[in-house]
Amino acid sequence: MRWPWQRAARATACPHPRLLPSATTGVPFEATFTILWRPTIRTRQNLEELVRCDTLKSAAEIALRLEATDLLAAQDAINAALGAPDRVHTPHYRRLAAHVALRLSPESRESIAQQRADTDRVRRLRFLKTQLYEHPDLVVLDRLEQQPGSIDPRQVADWQRLARSIKACERWWYPLLDQWERLGQGFSDVEKQNQAMLALLDSLKSLNGGSIPESSGP
Repeated sequence: MRWPWQRAARATACPHPRLLPSATTGVPFEATFTILWRPTIRTRQNLEELVRCDTLKSAAEIALRLEATDLLAAQDAINAALGAPDRVHTPHYRRLAAHVALRLSPESRESIAQQRADTDRVRRLRFLKTQLYEHPDLVVLDRLEQQPGSIDPRQVADWQRLARSIKACERWWYPLLDQWERLGQGFSDVEKQNQAMLALLDSLKSLNGGSIPESSGP
């Protein structure tokens, strides 16, 4: 209902897309607006531009917390916030309602697809590391499952050696190489860095009675 002293409501459309930030890195929303508002008695010049600017700012503050991976949920959240009664009541106008339509550019959709692919790949690699490659025999079984049919026994032996190497790297070679790198930082000459590695190996052998510990050797 409009009181007699109130001015008529006006509708302002923003047909050209405006960019809104999102919580997804590097992926903005493209938004078009429809705004219903009523000017007050204290009007000013360029009032329609002010309404658009204020609405865009409000939408951007909300969109910044929303992921672009769920476009419809983000659109609903922004519309729910913009449509809250008495949310905006300035000396110059009152916003009665606002509706935003969101979309993503082809580049943004491609970026999201790539991010999802990268996330799935990292998840797969972590699964292999924690669940599969902790047990060398499972590496061989995994290879056999992916390559049915006649298999060269020499290839199986290669897989077994690879599995043992993967397991040994974390338990033995990686800590050793880490210490070697720290030792080698004090030498600019490559030969001296290699000598530092040999000195480290000799120290480990000496502590183990002259040989590399069997439980941690490659």
